[in-house]
Amino acid sequence: MKQFSLLIVVVWVLMSCTSKSSAPIERPRFDADSAYSFVETQLSFGPRIPNSESHTRCAVWYIQKLRSYGFDVELQRGTMTDYAGKDQQVINILASRPSASKAQPVLLAAHYDTRPWCDAEEEYQDRFYNVPGANDGASGVAVLLEIARQISLYAKDSVYGVPVEIALLDCEDGGTPSFYTGMQREDTWCLGAQLWALNYTQDGEGRKAKGEGYQYGVVLDMVGAPDAQFPREYYSSHYAPNYQEHIWRQAKKLGYGRLFTNDYSLPITDDHYYINLGGVPCVDIIHYDAHTQTGFACWWHTREDNLQNIDKSTLQAVGEVILSCLNY
Repeated sequence: MKQFSLLIVVVWVLMSCTSKSSAPIERPRFDADSAYSFVETQLSFGPRIPNSESHTRCAVWYIQKLRSYGFDVELQRGTMTDYAGKDQQVINILASRPSASKAQPVLLAAHYDTRPWCDAEEEYQDRFYNVPGANDGASGVAVLLEIARQISLYAKDSVYGVPVEIALLDCEDGGTPSFYTGMQREDTWCLGAQLWALNYTQDGEGRKAKGEGYQYGVVLDMVGAPDAQFPREYYSSHYAPNYQEHIWRQAKKLGYGRLFTNDYSLPITDDHYYINLGGVPCVDIIHYDAHTQTGFACWWHTREDNLQNIDKSTLQAVGEVILSCLNY
């Protein structure tokens, strides 16, 4: 009888240990409502034109949010040359979170500035308004903020996930306006990414030479539009084909193959281009439409780039895909 009782105790203990060890660990779940609210908040500051009050106040909000999610934040400052040959102050916001993982981090980036001119407007007099930048700017940042929030909720208790560094890049959208008649200069777009790449490679080999490089990078740009299409962008295919394939396979696995299409786009000068030149293989997830004159939405670089053109389901798809690629 004593042996039987002892056997029952042993079995109960083993079952208890098994149930505890096999209990599922809760993973981050991307929340499109939260991401959408982050788009709303950014728009509430007004257009984030570099050197404006709206730009500064919104940047402070980014820093506060990222720090509240347990990220260490630093500012990367520099002076670059704009389309007219003038000095342009650039302020990138770089955030990292302490991690016990020994894996190299993944760089997630988006630009937070908005275009100073609506130079895609049909009427000439309308081209001097500022672009609100709901999709072109705010959507990418919103997805990254929600990812940061989710990581802060679950990373400390989860065995999943790789280290993440977030770069909110400045002055992406100040390239030469269509109405400019002065001397045409090269590399007038993506000044923040150019500054980032210069800093990354400043010692000749960059952090990679010291074992401090990145696995790869992902840039999110215009990732909130209704019926968005994300084809495989040319520079991404050239510089980071394996990582691009990984992302698109994850999208298909999650049921988002309709958004992440197997079409290929023309080369797009975006932040990822300069990150690639800086030595980090980087993929651009960007809305592209070959059927429009510009290759982008009909309201791109107009006053219609507002909250009405943000779809929660698109934010959800992009957020889920990125979290999945980070092994969450």
